[in-house]
Amino acid sequence: MSAITCMCSASAQIGNHFGNAEMDRFISGLMNRMTLQEKLGQLNLPSGGDLVTGPVQCSPLAESIRLQKIGGFFNVLGVEKIRELQRVAVEETELKIPLVVGMDVIHGYKTVFPIPLAMSCSWDPEVVERAAEIAAAEASADGICWTFSPMVDIARDARWGRIAEGNGEDPYLGAVLAEAYVRGYQGDDLRNSERHIMTCVKHFAFYGASESGRDYNIADMSRIRMYNEYMAPYRAAVRAGAGAVMSSFNTVDGVPATANRWLLTDLLRDEMGFEGLLVTDYNSIGEMDTHGVAPLKEASVRALNAGTDMDMVSGGFLNTLEESLREGKVTEARIDEACRRVLEMKYRLGLFDDPYKYCRPERARKELFTEEHRAEARRIATETFVLLKNDDGMLPLKRQGRIALIGPLGDARNNMCGMWCSTCDPERHGTLLEGLRAAVGNQAEVVYAKGSNIYYDEQLERGAVGTRPLQRGDNRQLLEEALQVAAESDVIVAAVGESSEMSGESASRTDIRIPDAQRDLLKALQATGKPIVLLLFTGRPLDLTWESANIPAILNVWFAGSETGDAVADVLFGRVVPSGKLTTTFPRSVGQLPLYYSQVRTGRPDGNPDAFDRFQSNYIDCRNDGLYPFGYGLSYTTFEYGEMTLSAETMPEGGTLEVRVPVTNTGAYDAAEIVQLYIHDRYADIARPVKELKGFQRIFLKRGESREVTFTLTSEALKYYNSQLEYGYDPGEFQVMVGPNSRDVQTKTFRAE
Repeated sequence: MSAITCMCSASAQIGNHFGNAEMDRFISGLMNRMTLQEKLGQLNLPSGGDLVTGPVQCSPLAESIRLQKIGGFFNVLGVEKIRELQRVAVEETELKIPLVVGMDVIHGYKTVFPIPLAMSCSWDPEVVERAAEIAAAEASADGICWTFSPMVDIARDARWGRIAEGNGEDPYLGAVLAEAYVRGYQGDDLRNSERHIMTCVKHFAFYGASESGRDYNIADMSRIRMYNEYMAPYRAAVRAGAGAVMSSFNTVDGVPATANRWLLTDLLRDEMGFEGLLVTDYNSIGEMDTHGVAPLKEASVRALNAGTDMDMVSGGFLNTLEESLREGKVTEARIDEACRRVLEMKYRLGLFDDPYKYCRPERARKELFTEEHRAEARRIATETFVLLKNDDGMLPLKRQGRIALIGPLGDARNNMCGMWCSTCDPERHGTLLEGLRAAVGNQAEVVYAKGSNIYYDEQLERGAVGTRPLQRGDNRQLLEEALQVAAESDVIVAAVGESSEMSGESASRTDIRIPDAQRDLLKALQATGKPIVLLLFTGRPLDLTWESANIPAILNVWFAGSETGDAVADVLFGRVVPSGKLTTTFPRSVGQLPLYYSQVRTGRPDGNPDAFDRFQSNYIDCRNDGLYPFGYGLSYTTFEYGEMTLSAETMPEGGTLEVRVPVTNTGAYDAAEIVQLYIHDRYADIARPVKELKGFQRIFLKRGESREVTFTLTSEALKYYNSQLEYGYDPGEFQVMVGPNSRDVQTKTFRAE
């Protein structure tokens, strides 16, 4: 078969269709009664900012509702407030159109789950779906029917703070988890379920490739890179039925995404088949003025004509489009199309059937932060921790002796949940110190010392910790107290890393090491000669070169949510065996960024990673590879991989190939392992990555148990977008690799016809 016959054009990829005759008739009838201004009002999405104070019915937001100038709002907390605003919409206006109510429900609502980057390290779509389902149940009980989640941007630069909000660096894994989030949030029957809410996939598109890792910055790349490395999670979310998509802040080909017709209409709608609502990010129409592209009125025209349906915050659609319509710069048909999509969203949510569907105070009283939800959050958190190092089986710790918990994050109640958790109640969450003490009971003593501030510099720390500050102490005194506690203890558990707001939106860093005061604390503790376990709190990959060389045990606990204390204790003392694996490459130096495992091989590859060769593609001062590779994670047990076998040496056109590998638990603990499959296309129309993830299985093996893991490869796994953006594969030689991570693999070769 020729390469041409294997390929199909990119425009042939089709998504889901939401329309139905009943909905179309209902909405057409409603729109026939609407004035132009009422239609424009539906396109307006202001923020409540939870600034609604005093009597809700007298608030500016309520007045805008009475005038039918908004289609919904976001960032208003509390079911009673939301119910009253919904009442104004459906009982005090002529059209009685219900409001859609949104919020950034990113990793839980009142019950908070690990940050999304941590969740991805479970490599468990069922866990991700379950966490999203619980988040939807709680948010819907408190008046929310729309979440600005999931974020599915591929991110490969650890300097970018919002890497914490996504699923890591790999498009295959990102696509699998994007579908899981959509299923969890939306369920199977959104219209008839009061426990599910609408998703809004973000950010379309390529926001994770922000130049220099600086938030809101330009993202510039070729179409080849867009299609092959960044597009898959967006496509998967659309295929799963996501009801809304949010455009991104960055420019694409020099044009702000909000006004980029190729991006929003040609690609998202025409090629990917998306038929849901397209909303801007916060004030991004207004910010086109700052971009130097257009003032608000012209920016509104450009955004609408590009395919944007709903304007978040700027008010440009509401206040300028009527005049632009008279001037012939927009059409009424395009305004109607946008309005219809807003109304379709409300129809799909069942709000026309029951405007108070998400406004039942009795649910809020019974279904938030329940013991069942907390138990699930605790269980799920333990799957996300990644054991990076464990010399001489130092972990799990025994419940005996005197354990010193040292570090500014050891008793930091308000920092356990991580970024994007404005709805959480930290006063109801346990600290790490409390979790460890509860776990050991009267079998051991846990003593605590803060040890250091986050940073030495108070101003730098104030900017880093944001809205969740920690009480500062004298740097010298804190260290002296820590050394005294360490001297009187048998083992040290160091709880250090980033504070919760050091990652997330607008939290970019140029230095991705553990902050200075904490690094010095670790060095002082290491000098005591006492055994040390490093509990790493972080929302991004960090440069851990010193720590990896000098600390015997490192457990990355990310930010694990409202049940952090108990979940960490579960793993630290061996009640649960760690099974998480990295979904981002941890660098040796910030100078390697962006860094990812699936790099395209150059004509002069790095050759021997242990020796510098000036005329190869390498650095004079650092190896090319990361400190910890994609897919990496240790366990308290050990797994042995037998020889991989293939069912045939050739995969026929339209056929399959089975890849088998026996895996045995050779250690002392029952545990889960994540078996990973990668491929490499030896010769293709364009240079292909050295390896690409194409399958994984999370298996559980009792100690001594063996299992043959089988993957079935199809031609779909071989396909990519070639130089003409045709989707298919080139017949010829392929390598297939299986292993516990992207580095430690065994390889076989087959031919695809």
